Amino acid sequence: MDAGMMAVKCGIPAAFDLAGWSRHHLDRVERAMGQWVGDGAPAGLGEAMRYAVLDGGKRLRPLLVLAAYEAVHNGAGPTGSDTALRAGMDEATLRAACAVELIHAYSLVHDDMPCMDNDVLRRGKPTVHVQFGEAQALLAGDALQAFAFELLTPDDARIPPAVQATLCRQLARAAGSAGMAGGQAIDLASVGLALTQEQLRQMHRLKTGALLQASVMMGAACGGAGATAQKALEGYGAALGLAFQVVDDILDVVADSATLGKTAGKDAASDKPTYVSLLGLAPAQAHAQELLAQAHAALAASGLADTRALAALADMVVNRSY
Repeated sequence: MDAGMMAVKCGIPAAFDLAGWSRHHLDRVERAMGQWVGDGAPAGLGEAMRYAVLDGGKRLRPLLVLAAYEAVHNGAGPTGSDTALRAGMDEATLRAACAVELIHAYSLVHDDMPCMDNDVLRRGKPTVHVQFGEAQALLAGDALQAFAFELLTPDDARIPPAVQATLCRQLARAAGSAGMAGGQAIDLASVGLALTQEQLRQMHRLKTGALLQASVMMGAACGGAGATAQKALEGYGAALGLAFQVVDDILDVVADSATLGKTAGKDAASDKPTYVSLLGLAPAQAHAQELLAQAHAALAASGLADTRALAALADMVVNRSY
C-alpha cells in the first residue's frame, strides 16, 4: 500500500501533488490552444496570436477553472443518460479554461503597448508589439478577445445554451468596464496619486481580481455548484485575486527581470501606487498572508468535499517567487 492510500485508509488527508495535477491539466490546455488559436487567421495575424498565448505564462486562470470544476463535481462519474452531459461539461470547462487565458493574453498584449505601459519584455521574450509591430499587436489582441467568446459558444448540443450564456456573461463582465478594463482605466488615472488602501483595493479588485474570480466561478458554473458553494467560491476568488496583486507588487520590488520574465521595478519607475508603496514591504507581505487565510477559510465554508487543488493554487499564488 502506497503512502497516499495508507493516509486515506487511516482517515488522514492525502498530500496533494499540485505539480502532477497541474502537468496533467496544462497538457490538455496547451494542446487545445495549440490546435485552436490562430487557425486560419490571415496575413500573419495567426502567428502574432499564437506568439501572445503559447509557450509561456503560469496559466493560473485555466487551472482555477479546472480546479473549481473538479471541486464541485467531487470526482463523481456519471452513468447512463448523464454521460453525455458530463462529456459536454468537461468540454465546456476546457473551453472556459482556454477562453480566460485568451482574455488574459489579449490584455497583456494591449497593456504592453506604447500607449499604455510601453513595456518590451513579457514572459521572458519581447512583447508582441516589439516582435510584430504596434498595428499587428493591436489586431492580435482584438482577435484573441473575440475568439475567447467564440470558444465559449460552440455548436455542441451536449453543452446547454444556458451554460454557454452564463459563461459568456461571467467572462464579459470580468473583462469589461466592471472588471479588467475598468481597473486598467483607474490604474492609468492614478499614476502619481496617493491612493488610500480602499482605493487601491478597488483598482486591483477590478484590474486583476475580477478575471481570477471569474475563472473560479466559470468552473463552478460548469460543475453546477449550489448556492452555498457558489458564495464560498466567490469569497475564495476575491481573496485570491487580491492576494495575487499584492504579491505582484512585492515581486516588482524584490525580484529581478530575468526571474519575473517581465521588467522589474516598472511600477516604481512609473510612479504607480502599489501595496508596497502604500503599506511598506513587510506589511504588504503580511497582508498577502492574511488574504491567503481568507481564501482557505472560504474553501472550508464551501461544503465541498475536496478543495485541495484550489487550496494548493492559493498557496502557490502567495508563496511564489515569480
